Amino acid sequence: MAACSRLFSHLGSPFMSSTYSPSTAHLVGSEVRKKSTEKLWRRLFSDPSSWWDHRPNKRNDRYPDFKHKQTQEALWVENPSTPQWVNTELSTLAPGTIPSSAFSWNVRIIKYVNDRQYIRAMELFQTMQREDAKPDNFTFVAILKACANLTALEEGRDAHAQIIQTGWDSDIFVGNSLVDMYAKCGSIAEAYKVFSGMPTRDVVSWNTMIMGYVKCEMPRMALELYDQMRDEKIEPDAFTFSGVLNACSGLEALEYGKLVHEQVTSMGLQFDSYVGSSLVDMYTKCGRIVDACKVFNDLPVHDVVSWSAMIIGFVNCGHGEKALELFQHMQQEGVEPNVNTFVGVLNACASMMALEEGKLVHAQIIRKGLELDVFVGSSIVDMYAKCGSIDDACRVFNNMPVRNVVSWSALLGGYAKCGQGRKALELFQHMQQDMLEPDTVTFVGVLKACASIKALEEGKLVHAQVIKNGIESNIFVRSCLVDMYIKCGCIDEAHKVFKKFRVHDVITWSAMILGFVKFGQGEKALESFQQMLQEQVEPDNITYVAVLNACASQAAFQEGRLVHAQVIRQGLDSDMFVGSSLVDMYSKCGSIVDACRVFNNMPTHNVVSWSAMIMGYAVHGLGNEAEQLFEKMCQEDVDIDAGIFVSLLSAFSHTGLVNEGSYFFESMSPMYGIQATMEHYSCMVDLLARSGCLIEAEDIIMKMPCRPDSSLWVTLLGSCRNYGNVQMGERAAEHIFRLDPGNAPGYVLLSNVYAAAGKADATTIFQETTTKTHSQIGRQSWVQLHN
Repeated sequence: MAACSRLFSHLGSPFMSSTYSPSTAHLVGSEVRKKSTEKLWRRLFSDPSSWWDHRPNKRNDRYPDFKHKQTQEALWVENPSTPQWVNTELSTLAPGTIPSSAFSWNVRIIKYVNDRQYIRAMELFQTMQREDAKPDNFTFVAILKACANLTALEEGRDAHAQIIQTGWDSDIFVGNSLVDMYAKCGSIAEAYKVFSGMPTRDVVSWNTMIMGYVKCEMPRMALELYDQMRDEKIEPDAFTFSGVLNACSGLEALEYGKLVHEQVTSMGLQFDSYVGSSLVDMYTKCGRIVDACKVFNDLPVHDVVSWSAMIIGFVNCGHGEKALELFQHMQQEGVEPNVNTFVGVLNACASMMALEEGKLVHAQIIRKGLELDVFVGSSIVDMYAKCGSIDDACRVFNNMPVRNVVSWSALLGGYAKCGQGRKALELFQHMQQDMLEPDTVTFVGVLKACASIKALEEGKLVHAQVIKNGIESNIFVRSCLVDMYIKCGCIDEAHKVFKKFRVHDVITWSAMILGFVKFGQGEKALESFQQMLQEQVEPDNITYVAVLNACASQAAFQEGRLVHAQVIRQGLDSDMFVGSSLVDMYSKCGSIVDACRVFNNMPTHNVVSWSAMIMGYAVHGLGNEAEQLFEKMCQEDVDIDAGIFVSLLSAFSHTGLVNEGSYFFESMSPMYGIQATMEHYSCMVDLLARSGCLIEAEDIIMKMPCRPDSSLWVTLLGSCRNYGNVQMGERAAEHIFRLDPGNAPGYVLLSNVYAAAGKADATTIFQETTTKTHSQIGRQSWVQLHN
């Protein structure tokens, strides 16, 4: 205490002075304020152009009457410290000597922008200009943000012109806003022009330009700019890394992403929510879900951003079920989902065709009042469409107050997927009537619709529009064009589209190879596969399925073995569809032993692989083995479909097991709930006819619930020749010619029936027994074949 007293005494503390009082201090302070205020007023009158006049638009007494443009110092007329001479001096100033301030205008414009009322902000800006109020840097920053969110490029350019005229183009905040506006409006060249012309740039400038490249789908340019930023010794922040990692995601540039991750860690930003979420996104899009989970688990706090990133990551990696589990866990942790979360979860439901779970998520969205959000609404439409509930998709679409290209494309794609291609094309027309520009997803859906209904002319018109929009080179659009022409029966047109581009990806190669296989051009399919390998494009499972089918159609055993070796090297031998194609290839190339070995080595089997193996036994006449495999399949609780019975009945047909075939044919409906199709009836007619049970075969054809085609009668007619049944042969021939008057094989088989029955002049007898149903076309075909 003594030391403290000495200290205060030495400093001359006012608390120790007998002359000090609170009232004295107040008077001293008041005099200081008056002198300071008077000094400011004199500065105002000495250079009025350096100040803003807030009075014309003043809305609140707390706002100053005058404000210095640079220092932001403020003055109030109605202030106890204001000298009395100020009012006199103000009255002598000519109107406009002190320019009107943008301050009060800015308050309202910025409020509209913050409330996302961008159009009202633009309207107020126009009113401000009509009243000759001069905008400042704050005004332009707000208006450019409104233009960016409205993608109003022309209005943004007008604002840019005014910025240059008023000299605000050197302001760093205005410059950053210009870059952002041009990038969000899709004019990345103008964005870079502003960026490169800025006299000074801060980290925000670089971040804005990097993210602009990302948003304009130019991720490689974003990474190049980041490298330049580092060369100029600009220290990145969390937003920089978020943009750069998004660019890595777009390129699936795993190695670059790992280097960025190391930089993030060295700066201690790995625990930042946005950076962590971007790391999760990058790793999942590069197929590294384990690394993504590690980043997520290492985050000290999981907010809605990181949860949403992980959910979307699981969806992108094809783990929809995991995404739904994570969504439940997130809510149990008390984290409220946002728009991005719901979009991710709805995509998970769509990928799994989990309609019931999707309906529950939809109900939750309604409770939270987010159904009217255009992105959420579009995802709901997409979920219902992909789950096959097209009516629900249509209802949600019709109730949306605002629709964007995503909404239209989702419903259009849904119609195409559900086999309603004509409705998809009608929707495409309505979309264009609403002046909405189609994107790549739209064109993919429309081309799939054309392919599904074989609408070649409409497909050609869409192709012309694709070329006009400059997106023919898009890999997905190009593949759909190839597929559309193939399904419309135009393999040459498909090949023209394919050859138009020198560089192809695996999707386009696979589509072309599948097309050659479909049109029976197996040799061309194998040539294309070799060319694909020469161009160092790595095949995927779909490619191998197509190539193995080509080998099977050509009975190209050696080529098939080489393809099998490649499949093993790529680790795709465990893929069920590739495995099934290998079984089919070996069977059709005559090696049932290899087919069995492949089948037995498959880790899991689906209905396709079981069917392939049963058909393999059928091709090799091993009916008993096919039946045993079918029984084993039933024991493993596999969902049996109609295709399995086609394979099984074919096996019985090749081996003449009539009793077994009849048993399984008759038990299809009562025991397995499968209605017989034309293929099943064809197998049974073939089985009975081959075995000499001609009456039973004819009886099955006559009692079919669906109308038989001529091929069934041709099968029966062929067996009538083998067993010398002329009368039944004539009946079968009559049905053939009634259904297909130009059926040349029918005429040949009938003549062979007569010849096999010992009729010396088969031609004369044939002509005499020809009825009115035997057309001139048919007789000409028969004569040509016998010449």
